[in-house]
Amino acid sequence: MPYIELDKNLPGITGLLQYRLDTALPIRQLTQILLRGNSTLSEGERELIASVVSYGNECAFCTAAHTAAADLLLGEKETAHKVKFDAAHAPVSEKMKALLDIARAVQVSGKNVTEEMIEKAKRENAKDLEIHDTVLIAALFSLYNRYVDGLASVTPDDPSFYERLARILKNNGYMPSPGRYDSLKK
Repeated sequence: MPYIELDKNLPGITGLLQYRLDTALPIRQLTQILLRGNSTLSEGERELIASVVSYGNECAFCTAAHTAAADLLLGEKETAHKVKFDAAHAPVSEKMKALLDIARAVQVSGKNVTEEMIEKAKRENAKDLEIHDTVLIAALFSLYNRYVDGLASVTPDDPSFYERLARILKNNGYMPSPGRYDSLKK
């Protein structure tokens, strides 16, 4: 049960964003830039970063939502599962493994990122912008995870909810639109 009154049809961060639209807009804009904007990392790879950080923060809603988005964008379900539970054997590039290590470090504390981690990512051909965006995505999702869990947002158990949400995120991104969440209210 949420700690504040939220729209019961909009669980997780969706209800929180609807609750306070003035803060929702900059949150959505930054998320849109980082997860759907121009990048040499694919949208699926950026969703993997969000899912790994959310998993590390034990945020069930964000983990399920961004895992479903990564699965949909990657066109399969193995990769997101593996990067959370067995990253060393995950079917991603060595560069992506190095970036995910950085994201996991940020998830705990920005001070956990080491020069060695950065150098390893660079040896695997990670560009400065990719390293920057990985750190920012990880920091941003740590904030989101604490926002969702700190207000005890509702976390649906039904996987079909997250599949519907993933389709919205894939097709419409993170910016607000009329009727955006109508399909979630079923």
